[in-house]
Amino acid sequence: MRPQIVLFGDSITQQSFSSGGWGAALTDTYARKADIVLRGYGGYTSRLALFLLPYLFPLLEIAKRSPYISFKPVKLDTSKIVYSLEALHQAFKLKKPEQMVYFIQGSKKPPAATTVFFGANDAALAGRTSERQHVPVEEYKDNLRRIVQHLKECSSTMLVVLITPPPVDEEGRMQYAKSVYGEKAMEQPERTNEMSGVYASLCVELARELGLPSINLWAKMQETEGWQKKFLSDGLHLTAEGNAVVYREVERVLTETWLPASELPYDFPHHSQIDWKNPEKSFQQQQCSSI
Repeated sequence: MRPQIVLFGDSITQQSFSSGGWGAALTDTYARKADIVLRGYGGYTSRLALFLLPYLFPLLEIAKRSPYISFKPVKLDTSKIVYSLEALHQAFKLKKPEQMVYFIQGSKKPPAATTVFFGANDAALAGRTSERQHVPVEEYKDNLRRIVQHLKECSSTMLVVLITPPPVDEEGRMQYAKSVYGEKAMEQPERTNEMSGVYASLCVELARELGLPSINLWAKMQETEGWQKKFLSDGLHLTAEGNAVVYREVERVLTETWLPASELPYDFPHHSQIDWKNPEKSFQQQQCSSI
């Protein structure tokens, strides 16, 4: 089974599979080697992301039920598998296994890696037009911590990469609002670059505290002159060039850790390695090597 790399975030992640998007570029890089799974939710904040965790990254659940004993995994449906009580009794050292039923939501392995890319909406200013999205800075950091803790409970070996919000072009936000709402457009930007920088610093700080890799997109983009129009399409979301920056940074982190695309094997043989007179043999060998 190919490893999964989940992209978890807001609209900047949701749009990453569009033409020229950073998620699409990762999919191309990891073609036939890893599955890039898009989990982007436009308008979401780190606060809302917490509600998604049990659905997107389910954990082992234990519940009291009437006795159920099976010596082999029994597939109930696409979301639950009941495992041998005796085996789980040994694994969890429970005193009364006959009183419990165990099930795991989702039969697939947890992701090998997950990017966590929230903060652009959290940084919306209180008292401005996007006030409903505002998340106080300390809560934002705590939410990220809780997300990471959940992911590590899902899999202790999962690579978690924190990505800061991008910088904000306040003039670009105003121009975009006027183009959409005309005279009813906001008179002040709902986000500022300075405040986005505060959220970015907390994201990097948390990554350092937890020993995780991070990408300081807020700082990285501002290293380039004219970043406002070069990387941002509406003062916040990304242009093709902006997506390229994110792609390069994510690909760099994955390569520097333990998921370089160049070293991952193909899921099935390259066509040049198939015995075309006896193709079944090639796939039998593949099946044996994957066991």
